[in-house]
Amino acid sequence: MRRAVEFLFTRVLRSRFGIALAIAVLVFGVIGAARLISGPVDSTAGLSNRPSRPITTVDPDEGDDGAIATAAPPAPRTSPGGLTPEQTANRFAAAWLGGPEVDADRWQAGMRPLSTPALTEKLTGAEPAGVPAERVVGEPTLRPRTESFVEVLVPLDAGRLRLELVAPNGRWLVDAVDWERDE
Repeated sequence: MRRAVEFLFTRVLRSRFGIALAIAVLVFGVIGAARLISGPVDSTAGLSNRPSRPITTVDPDEGDDGAIATAAPPAPRTSPGGLTPEQTANRFAAAWLGGPEVDADRWQAGMRPLSTPALTEKLTGAEPAGVPAERVVGEPTLRPRTESFVEVLVPLDAGRLRLELVAPNGRWLVDAVDWERDE
């Protein structure tokens, strides 16, 4: 027996195999001790199982959990003698549509008094030939957001022109232009 213990400590535990074997025995011993202390495992507990019913965060008997009441957006304010948002949108749409005989300089000059400086800068270099419609086919639809910001949809023969108008000082100017093609 003495010889076996001496062989174990002098040869086996000094080799790589011996060290790996000692670490494995230690790890399995810790895991086994932890399982003995923790008790039996409940297979229904844990995050791996799905709930039997949907998880709700509100009482389903309480009724609608949406907004109770939403106030109507305030009416757009226009300075005395100034153009309304609809008038500004109509004039901008007419200038934007231009026509085949309008060159780029006259086209941009027609939109400049109705546009913010930021939009005027964005339109620099744009050509009227890129406009995908030819005429307005209905009245603009106003979507007020605040007293000084509205969205206007202008129906055209090939889609809708969506304009965002701002009026920081009561004078309505187009700040953004977007095009929605009819499908």
